[in-house]
Amino acid sequence: MFLIEKKKSQMDTQKAPYSIPSQTRIGHIHLKVADMERSLKFYCGLLGFKETSRHGSRVVFISAGGYHQHIALNTWYSKNGKPPLPNNTGLSQVSILYPTRRDLACILKRILDANYTISGASDHGVSENLYIEDPDKNVIALYWDKPYELWPFHKDGTLEIYNVPLNITELLETTSR
Repeated sequence: MFLIEKKKSQMDTQKAPYSIPSQTRIGHIHLKVADMERSLKFYCGLLGFKETSRHGSRVVFISAGGYHQHIALNTWYSKNGKPPLPNNTGLSQVSILYPTRRDLACILKRILDANYTISGASDHGVSENLYIEDPDKNVIALYWDKPYELWPFHKDGTLEIYNVPLNITELLETTSR
């Protein structure tokens, strides 16, 4: 049983009695989609994921690099459905981590060449991020982590994560290197 003090409005997460192991990773996500083929065009055709398995017409697993699945697209309860309303709870974004800055630049060039809308581009100090929406209005963050030694630490050891506009022109220049 987990007891919460009524006087305290916020849990001190730094002193929580349990810490998840640092090697823990998010294995895969399931996304409810309205139109399977439309979603496959986006995730496989534009972003470059590969289909690893299909289970009837209602679920398709896709991945990068031959992994069994990073994303499962399903229409179990969402076929021909509408996108979630912006002010409702639910998934805020799916983040796809690219191994290098050049890889992020290459997907940026691919998106621009396809005339696909980019809804945002930010430098967070620890990472550089591009934001797009999939056909079902799920926000997809495409990003790469900067090397740890470049992270913006304060003198007291705390990490500063900020949100400033990403220099798209400079990022694109890395595709020619």
